[in-house]
Amino acid sequence: MSKHLSRELVAQHAAIVEAPKPAHEVDRSFELPKGLYVATVGLYLGFLAVMAFGLSTPGLIIPMVIFTLFIVAGFGLPAIWATMEPAHRSKPMSWSKLASQGISTYTGRVKAGDAAAQVLILPVLIFCWGVATVTIAALS
Repeated sequence: MSKHLSRELVAQHAAIVEAPKPAHEVDRSFELPKGLYVATVGLYLGFLAVMAFGLSTPGLIIPMVIFTLFIVAGFGLPAIWATMEPAHRSKPMSWSKLASQGISTYTGRVKAGDAAAQVLILPVLIFCWGVATVTIAALS
């Protein structure tokens, strides 16, 4: 059964303590070089540009603007989140460090080229799909 506890009763027995300090530094940089994120955003926006120019009709203006806003928000919000708390500012990995050391994943250490391929494979395929779609539409 539930029992109603008044504020006064709770205040008599409550122990107020300081907020705990984090045990380790929080890394919000996502580790990989910024260039990979810029390339990812560029490829997604490039897909939208190819589709907008290749299949330009007045009815697609609003959906393309909405898709663009989603992409900008989807990558912009984490970028802002990564730099929010100054006490936990960690820098993303540099290209030279990625090339020399690779990056650790759940399945083991991955070389720089493999990591870049894993990050960029989907955006590249989507961009190529857009180019193929516009090409097919133009030829038919």
